[in-house]
Amino acid sequence: MAKTAWLEREKRKSKTVEKFAKQREELKAAKDYFGLSLLPRDASPTRLTNRCRVSGRRRAFMRRFQMSRITFRELASQGLLPGVTKSSW
Repeated sequence: MAKTAWLEREKRKSKTVEKFAKQREELKAAKDYFGLSLLPRDASPTRLTNRCRVSGRRRAFMRRFQMSRITFRELASQGLLPGVTKSSW
């Protein structure tokens, strides 16, 4: 499990991105790059990272299931993910 501080930081970043989204869009349309540089760094959506909803892990993230590969494997083997079956051929 990731530290709760990391999870809270990601939540705070996403709120900042939402807060400045309209302003960033207007500055980009006006090509005012100096004005963009005055905004906080966390206002940029590229600073957000995908995190597992269960464990908070950010590496090996599976976007389709919104979780890490480790959590996915555990839940799939327990049969808790609908529509996911172990492959065999």
